[in-house]
Amino acid sequence: MSLLSLKEQINALDDINDIQAFKSCIESSYQWLDSAFEHVLVDELVHGRATVVDALLQRAWHLLALDQVSDLALVAVGGYGRGQLQPHSDIDLLILSERALERSVEERITQFITLLWDIKLDVGQSVRTIKDTIKLAKEDVTIATNLIEARLLIGSEATFDTLQENVQSKRFWTSKDFFIAKYDEQKARHHKFHGTSYNLEPNLKENPGCLRDIQCIGWVAKKHFKVWNGRELVDYGYFTEQEWRELIECRSHLWRMRFCLHLEAGRSENRLLFDYQTDVAKRLGYGDEGKASVERMMKEFFRIVRRITELNDMLLQYFKQDILALKVKSETVINDDFELLDGLIATRNEHVFKHPESILRFLLLIADTPQVNGLHSSSIRQLRNARRQFSDEYYCNRPESRALFVALLRHPDFFGLGWDIMHRHGILQAYLPEWDHIVGMMQFDLFHAYTVDEHTHRLVKNVYRYHDPHSREFPRCRRIVKNLDKPELLYVAAIFHDIAKGRNGDHSKLGAVDVANFCESHGFTKHDSDLVSWLVENHLLMSVVAQRRDIYDPEVINDFAGAMRSNNHLNHLYALTLADIRATNDNLWNDWKASLLRELYLLTEKALDNGLQCKQTLRDRIIEHQMTAKAIVLDDGNISEQALDTFWSRLSDDYFARFKPAQLAWHAQVVLQNFPEDDASLIVALCNKTSKAGTELLVYGKDRPALFAQVASVIDSRNCTIHDAQIMSTQDGYVFDSFILLEQDGSQIISQSRLTSLQKAIETQLFKPGLEHKNRRKMSRQMKQLDVPTKVRFYSSQSNVTLLELEALDAPGLLAKISHLFVALNINLHMAKISTIGERAEDLFIVSNDKEQALSPDQQVALKKQLIELLDEQS
Repeated sequence: MSLLSLKEQINALDDINDIQAFKSCIESSYQWLDSAFEHVLVDELVHGRATVVDALLQRAWHLLALDQVSDLALVAVGGYGRGQLQPHSDIDLLILSERALERSVEERITQFITLLWDIKLDVGQSVRTIKDTIKLAKEDVTIATNLIEARLLIGSEATFDTLQENVQSKRFWTSKDFFIAKYDEQKARHHKFHGTSYNLEPNLKENPGCLRDIQCIGWVAKKHFKVWNGRELVDYGYFTEQEWRELIECRSHLWRMRFCLHLEAGRSENRLLFDYQTDVAKRLGYGDEGKASVERMMKEFFRIVRRITELNDMLLQYFKQDILALKVKSETVINDDFELLDGLIATRNEHVFKHPESILRFLLLIADTPQVNGLHSSSIRQLRNARRQFSDEYYCNRPESRALFVALLRHPDFFGLGWDIMHRHGILQAYLPEWDHIVGMMQFDLFHAYTVDEHTHRLVKNVYRYHDPHSREFPRCRRIVKNLDKPELLYVAAIFHDIAKGRNGDHSKLGAVDVANFCESHGFTKHDSDLVSWLVENHLLMSVVAQRRDIYDPEVINDFAGAMRSNNHLNHLYALTLADIRATNDNLWNDWKASLLRELYLLTEKALDNGLQCKQTLRDRIIEHQMTAKAIVLDDGNISEQALDTFWSRLSDDYFARFKPAQLAWHAQVVLQNFPEDDASLIVALCNKTSKAGTELLVYGKDRPALFAQVASVIDSRNCTIHDAQIMSTQDGYVFDSFILLEQDGSQIISQSRLTSLQKAIETQLFKPGLEHKNRRKMSRQMKQLDVPTKVRFYSSQSNVTLLELEALDAPGLLAKISHLFVALNINLHMAKISTIGERAEDLFIVSNDKEQALSPDQQVALKKQLIELLDEQS
């Protein structure tokens, strides 16, 4: 099958009602696209599919005798108007006339459109007069954009020419208004993707640095310069010949990826989802090695989009100056090489970057000049050229470059705009070989939203925001960094914390070696190097302990405080940990995580102050909590002190250490005001006031088997998540369960109707114990693509309990399944700490056997075996 034979097959069509013959042409075209992909240039395929569709539409139009209607035209618009079609792209059509159509013509047009639907072409069409078309286009820049790229397929040339005359007239859209609308449109689109193309499931069409950014250049050029071939921009002086060829090369690369994605998905899919990445990488020639192949493909992709972003920034800035006829309002000479033009730093001669050191001095100059708010297009162009010119060695190998880099690290304002430029324009990649390794590196999970380098860039920016005197975020971290003698050490740790990912080893340990070598070569003292190396090696420790350990266990606090060594280490790690979590995924940070880290920080700080007397620290906490809670309850006036003391006497000291005063007071009020003595019923209560981190659910009453499982199943089915569960018992056999609940996105459950509905659903389940709850929540598309083997670990404790740490796929009903298994094996659950890390559940359970003793080795083996069998079935 070839393009020529396809056109011959289409031209042989002679019956407009022979739907199967038209479908056969479509099927043949897809067979050609699929088979030709391996050996035909993608540019030819993209234009070739448009040619095939042209022929098919023209033939159908002719068979319906629509070409005999004197003032009727069939017009291709949008991407199809450019003569470019991906395998499953929309086919945008405008059926254009001078005046309203006769009934018989309308009927044939309806037949034409119905035919296109019947043969499964994805068509978007409009039937309009010239007057209506121009009127709508004046009101909608998207319609106007489509018309700028209009192309006559068949029909009246006079009608089409009239449309073109209107589109090109000054009464349509002025170049100025059109440019502003498209420029604002691009900014809004970039904002939707958080201003980065370094997403793990990028949209090849819409992401910053992708095809829309190239198209934006073309739209503006066509409207203002009447340029239909981008090569002509070279003659206008906007592009160099090399830059134009680079843009076309980058476009072809993205076209090829998108073409392959359409073939693999079998539909118009522009998001490079996890579902398709492996197959697309294989088909594109990156190998058949799963993640390794995908990583190679994505690294090249991210390098391509950076180049497009730079060219887009540079060209649109040139266009903006010329189209808007902007005159420089503010011009300041900075030195012999640079000047400030309306806040943009511009070059004053053609060769300002003579060696790598001049690039680093340029960044220092920006840090020294607070009036700079961006790069002028002249600086972007020279920076791009210099980066390639100095690509024969990493800059860190040059002693003068090292001295300048340390000066940047120590500059109080470098990590503002200067750091963004260093990352965005590949300067850090050119400086540091370890950073070059992680540029565009994928992270194959739902925990991370960005590539390794983009995540680290955002982490560093979070640390920089601690220094903002106007910020109200994270006051404790602001106080910490304000008192640091050498804030650059925190920045170095941030830069290196994930730098060893992808090297087939523990990235924390490998990174600690890397950063120690960096510190030595850059003249840091041994004392400073040891601190930074310790931070990199332990950068995950605080979040792991806070989210996966019982931080109210004196042993845990003692071990963690011992690992901290000093308050200085604790302060650095706390600031780094908060910045790290917040830079991982925009949906991960919430008040619950903040409260866990804050609690761990405060407990550890006090333990260090007390000389690691952790039991005394917790004893002080118990007394303080009881006193504050009692004051709240007695101030309310509905409960006597005697009743409160009697109730509290049934609970252990552990209870008062774990819960805050507001929770203790609410618990007492709920139980003492609503629960009659010796009643076998259960109380279910929800409250949004005891913890700003989430909604607290309290279940109190006589214990029964599978209580936790029933509650967990209902909560999960209602698309809520349990983040903490304290399973406690009074000394006289009543269960006292407290859960912290959040919405799936990590936010608090605010809607009162949702809270009421959730409470009723839990009560319905608990008050009808024989009723089996059906959890109908489905596993997400992304989770189905990810492999999370179940891991079970046991830890001993000085008390009569066993700590069980579980990693598993966070599938619907996970907690209910686990707790039902506990019931079947006569295992008592005392506490559950639930942490969801993307697609992984990382949960801690404190359990004992039916004799209230720690699990024996045999019991641990049996439990581990059954947990793995049970949970691996779901993946």
